Amino acid sequence: MAIDSMSAAKAYLDTARAIANGQNTETQKTAETGFGNLLTQAVSATSGAGETVETAMAQAATGRADLVDVVTAVAAAEATLETVVAVRDQVIKAYQDILRMPI
Repeated sequence: MAIDSMSAAKAYLDTARAIANGQNTETQKTAETGFGNLLTQAVSATSGAGETVETAMAQAATGRADLVDVVTAVAAAEATLETVVAVRDQVIKAYQDILRMPI
């Protein structure tokens, strides 16, 4: 099954919304909307994007996918990973700021 560009774009948009919105916090329990859960979802989305890229590349190698689909999947995975890295960097910066606070 070939990955079309619309599916890849939709997956990227859904991932970006999930990271930005914390998955519709009005309908979830408070315990499920914590920062730890948001990070877990982001890591899962990154892993899923990587698997999508691997599938697209394997299909392209066998001639069952277009190069455009592979490039789109790679770009979506890269954007997801960059988002996760940016969040990680901000968490580390905040932690370092807390450590520098006077007692």
